[in-house]
Amino acid sequence: MSGEHDFEPIRGLPGDLPPGETILWQGEPDWTLMARRVFRVDWVAAYFVLLMAWRVIDSTANGQGFGTAFLAAAWVAPIGIVGLGILVGLAYLNSRTTVYTLTNRRLVMRFGAAMTKAINIPYKIIESAAVNQMADGSGDIAVHLVKPNKISIILLWPHARPGFISQPQPSLRCLRDATKAAAVLAEGLRLTHEQTHATTPRVEEASTASNGGNVGAEPALA
Repeated sequence: MSGEHDFEPIRGLPGDLPPGETILWQGEPDWTLMARRVFRVDWVAAYFVLLMAWRVIDSTANGQGFGTAFLAAAWVAPIGIVGLGILVGLAYLNSRTTVYTLTNRRLVMRFGAAMTKAINIPYKIIESAAVNQMADGSGDIAVHLVKPNKISIILLWPHARPGFISQPQPSLRCLRDATKAAAVLAEGLRLTHEQTHATTPRVEEASTASNGGNVGAEPALA
């Protein structure tokens, strides 16, 4: 991550923390997980393999020898390699330019290569959180915001829970150790809502399946 956040007063944050706020956890997406789970390189690779196989089978069925049929299908390979390279590059770039931060007051999502964005989400507007954890301990953590708070899916992607379009859920994607981040988030939500005498948000495990340091009343883009 060297060099990506050198211009920031604190890595992953758009400004200095206000008095009384401390960082409890920081992390970023794993680029290999992002390549597979967000950009679906496995599926893309399988598509090109099947396309080549179909070309070979079709050519041999029409009387061509196997060698000739294979050469006729070989043009698919460089196209597939270039496509996979682009997707892997996007996954790597997204990982390098993303930092998720959990403080004792809020979640901050800093991401973007061409245009850097920092989204502040105070715990008091988080209604619940869902952890989608895999067998290897990796996973995603999505937060459901109290209505009418809403962040555009266009602004969030790929840091949004898949399948939630009308009411996007900001998501910490492809964490290598989702358990630790989920525990920190759960504790932060519990303490915040105890202080405000509100109902403590739920942190559910899904079966595998703002400006500067100020905390506003709604999500803020810095």
